[in-house]
Amino acid sequence: MRVISGELSTATLKRLEDTLPWYGEIPPGRRSAVGLVAQAGITSFISWFEDPTSTPWIAADVFGAAPRELLRSVSLLQTLQLIRIAVEVVEARVKADDDVLREAILLYSREVAFAAADVYARAAEARGLWDARLEALVVDSILSGEYDNELPSRIAALGWNGHGEVCVLVGTSPRMLDVDQLRRTARHLDADVLIGVQGSRLVLVIGRAAPRSEKADDDQPLPFITIAEQLEPGFGSGHLVLGPEVPSLVDASKSAKAALAGFAVARSWRNAPRPTLANDLLPERAFAGDPLARSTLINKIYKPLQAHSTDLLTTLWCYLDNGRSLEATARELFVHPNTVRYRLKRVSEVIGWDATGAREALILQAALIVGSISEPEPGRAR
Repeated sequence: MRVISGELSTATLKRLEDTLPWYGEIPPGRRSAVGLVAQAGITSFISWFEDPTSTPWIAADVFGAAPRELLRSVSLLQTLQLIRIAVEVVEARVKADDDVLREAILLYSREVAFAAADVYARAAEARGLWDARLEALVVDSILSGEYDNELPSRIAALGWNGHGEVCVLVGTSPRMLDVDQLRRTARHLDADVLIGVQGSRLVLVIGRAAPRSEKADDDQPLPFITIAEQLEPGFGSGHLVLGPEVPSLVDASKSAKAALAGFAVARSWRNAPRPTLANDLLPERAFAGDPLARSTLINKIYKPLQAHSTDLLTTLWCYLDNGRSLEATARELFVHPNTVRYRLKRVSEVIGWDATGAREALILQAALIVGSISEPEPGRAR
């Protein structure tokens, strides 16, 4: 058989070109590597068949002639097609009554097929470990806000499918983290996630599969708080904080900083919901010295009210100072309680927070305090 090994290799390559369209489409260098694999397989089989008592051959050596990048251009299915064609070519040269040789071919082809599966399984495992490290690096960059020119390519390499708004969800890592379940849940909610574990914290960067503007009016995406509620079982016990929505992944560090700051102080809110919005923890964050929370209180609440109407700002101050009593506020301002009620409604329309709720009243009072502190003293230039 050694005499016809070259003939078998040539016949195998000819059959590949005739029967497999993808073989002719790959670059010449890769096609040559495939030929080396086929030739190595035939040569190895002949050597083993001629001396079965020799040192046991290792079928995985068949793939040693191929460069590592061949795994990226030839799939496992295509590799099995190569093995089948090589076996068919060899069988065609075997005499019909040579049962021993046929049995040897079947045994060898089975081992080569298993070896191929092992090669691809190891490559997939290595790729999985590399992806996990790369994903952790990307999440760390988002949390720190330290972006570089390579971040977009790293995100693309991970297969990130988020193309719309982004939020960051921070909680406690469970004892047994099921990453695949988190990803499946996100996909069912038309979202994608990047997952990072930092000590005892589990961080999810959640992105919409498509921007909100591309959705039809009757097919609006789920709110991020709803997505977070569905992902909640994947976290460990303890608080769960969702950062504010940002336009894209590039801005995700803003959401991450708010979520991390909220997670650090969430224990100070008795009976806090799970998950909790980071902006619902603005007072606690501001008290803890979070500059982002102070800035949000001033720019999202205090200044808009101040710019809109002094009556609204004054009414809100009085309402909160009087224990949220409409009658007491009306008496202090010399107006009808319905006027107070109307102004409070306008406050809610302007800034989005309702002063009649206990938690939101605390947020508004913190905004008034922080905002007034930021004002220059009377008679002194800003």
